[in-house]
Amino acid sequence: MSRNIVLNKLALGVGIALSVCAPLDDAFANKTDSLHAFTGPDGAGSEARLVADEAGNIYGTTRSGGDFSACDGDGCGTVFKLAPDGTLTVLHAFGGKGDGVNPVGGLLIDTSGNLFGTTAVGGLANQGTVFKLAPDGTETVIYAFLGGSDGSQPTATLIADRAGNLYGTTNAGGHSDVAANKGTVFRLAPDGTETILHVFAGGTDGAYPYGGLMADRAGHLFGTTTQGGGSACGGSGCGTVFKLAPDGRETILHTFVGGSDGAGPDGAMIADKAHNLYGVAGRGGASGCNGSGCGIVFKLAADGTETVLHVFDNSSDGVWPSGTLVAGKSGDLYGITSAGGNAKCHGGTGCGTVFKLAADGHEEVLHAFAGGSHGDLPVAGLALVKSGYLYGTTFRGGDMNCSPGWGCGTIFKVKK
Repeated sequence: MSRNIVLNKLALGVGIALSVCAPLDDAFANKTDSLHAFTGPDGAGSEARLVADEAGNIYGTTRSGGDFSACDGDGCGTVFKLAPDGTLTVLHAFGGKGDGVNPVGGLLIDTSGNLFGTTAVGGLANQGTVFKLAPDGTETVIYAFLGGSDGSQPTATLIADRAGNLYGTTNAGGHSDVAANKGTVFRLAPDGTETILHVFAGGTDGAYPYGGLMADRAGHLFGTTTQGGGSACGGSGCGTVFKLAPDGRETILHTFVGGSDGAGPDGAMIADKAHNLYGVAGRGGASGCNGSGCGIVFKLAADGTETVLHVFDNSSDGVWPSGTLVAGKSGDLYGITSAGGNAKCHGGTGCGTVFKLAADGHEEVLHAFAGGSHGDLPVAGLALVKSGYLYGTTFRGGDMNCSPGWGCGTIFKVKK
């Protein structure tokens, strides 16, 4: 299930009771620490993967909050830093259209300490931006999307090559015909010059690349689209895994067809030394979750052969995996589900989990969120830092006086 659908169903409470849930089970309480609860002025609603520097500082973004004089009183979002001692500093509060609005993607940090990210909207044409934040807090909008052939709504974390070029996706745009705007893959030179590497056309080609990219040493780019690939999933397609060669030639490595195969991948993938790709699809798998499936973890071989490593079954093991997986040295995979886990939460839907998938396919729930002050609705992937802890965020929960009664989210860490 795409992240936007999850947020619409859970964060906005459509058809689900917003009751405070039961306390954490003792089995999970000693594995998880809540490091920070957002209060609004310091940010609200983080849905981006965190990143750490060499000193152990953690950086991330929040979709809203910050300067409440902007964005109709909701705040336009923030970039924050969490120090090892737990002190949170707002490095930048977005002020409205010009400097960007709603940074829903994660951050990229370079060796000089500059942070690079995207905002889903804002900029001169209100179609999103790519920004740079210097260590002294100075923000520079490197590129403002116009919404036509150059793309619109960048929602994913950027990657960079050795020459300093940035690569990313836009979830819309790419065509002068608005109805044909299915998203793009772009490259941004250090001087801000944009090059469109691929325009998605829907159908067999894929549509709406919500997640980010990964690259191999030969310069090939790999990513996912949440829709397209065929006529399954109600005619819109169930999504694809694509490969983009340095010359711009696209190869569809896998087309999801729903059912046990999975559907709706919305995050970046990771790879092992044998060039196998790993990711999650938010729908498909088993027949639960109102018939659309609760999601899967998949492995894709270099020849495109898919292996389903785990099927979520609408119970304590989680519902609707999202974001990007991380891998431990032993080959274990770690990720989150945005719902499931604690069956007492949201009328049985659950507040989300952090899970571990061993190399032999055994799944272990490391933490089940319980809502309320403990956090609720993790939608971003995890960050594995040198200490061996997994760091992540929840979109809501924490300080229950923040937002309309469901909290502004938390930062947490979990033992592997």
